[in-house]
Amino acid sequence: MSELETPQAGDDRSRDDDVVALLMRQHGDIRNLFDEVEATSGEERRDAFRRLVRLLAVHETAEEEVVHPFVRRSVAGGQEIVEDRLKEEREAKEMLATLDDMDPDGPDFLPKLIELRRDVQMHARAEERYEFIHIRRSTDVTDLAAMAKAIKAAEAMAPTRPHPGVESGAKNMALGPVAALMDRTKDTVRKAMGGS
Repeated sequence: MSELETPQAGDDRSRDDDVVALLMRQHGDIRNLFDEVEATSGEERRDAFRRLVRLLAVHETAEEEVVHPFVRRSVAGGQEIVEDRLKEEREAKEMLATLDDMDPDGPDFLPKLIELRRDVQMHARAEERYEFIHIRRSTDVTDLAAMAKAIKAAEAMAPTRPHPGVESGAKNMALGPVAALMDRTKDTVRKAMGGS
């Protein structure tokens, strides 16, 4: 699977009429990509890691633009819930950016990847517990479907690399299109040059 075929919203041909189900599937895709990176080496690891970086970047951007704003305004204690998730996302983006600069076969890569995986899985569980469950309880099927469409649209325009410090819907809207264009250009050049 090439870098440009990274799973994104709707790629699995499942119905995208429930934002929570959609994001939960992506959490599963992220876990599977961590498994793939850990189990491979050389070009296979490099390719799997690029797909992981891309999926994490677009997934988190979409959550920052769609899920977090909803939770802030619709869930009791939403501001605190979102601030905790944004802190986790910023830390994960910083670690991901560090890993992105490392040799995937170098001796320090796998321990840092395992640390990132632990943090990302804790973050995903917190989203599922503190955000997704409230979305499901407080939203009707029409809004769940509308939010799923919004996630797909946000992912289509999202940056494909981590940008620590850009963890809000407003910052993503202001800086995201430029970062996305630069990231997607780098992706295309890297692919054209035979890199992954």
